[in-house]
Amino acid sequence: MPKVHVRKGDTVVVITGKSAGKKGKVLEVHPKTGRVVVDGVNIVKRHSRPTRTMPQGGIMEKPAPIHSSNVMPFCPKCDRPVRVGKKILSDGKKERVCKKCGKVLD
Repeated sequence: MPKVHVRKGDTVVVITGKSAGKKGKVLEVHPKTGRVVVDGVNIVKRHSRPTRTMPQGGIMEKPAPIHSSNVMPFCPKCDRPVRVGKKILSDGKKERVCKKCGKVLD
């Protein structure tokens, strides 16, 4: 199974594609397909027919998944997209840290 370098709740920046430069929060992660859903990025329109809960029907907009290789985690201290490194603590637990400044991203 492919690994995904971002987690749900991370703030990321899109680096390629039509949404390049946009910043948003990761809403979902799909590790089997290697894709992530980012809030406000890759918005698609979904046509829905009228139902009892939504008698009007209509066109709804929602974010669609993009490949995880097209996003980079955002470091608030560096104020830019960065790579993620792992730091092992004394008790054996791992932390995700910014490769540039060393700030903990978790």
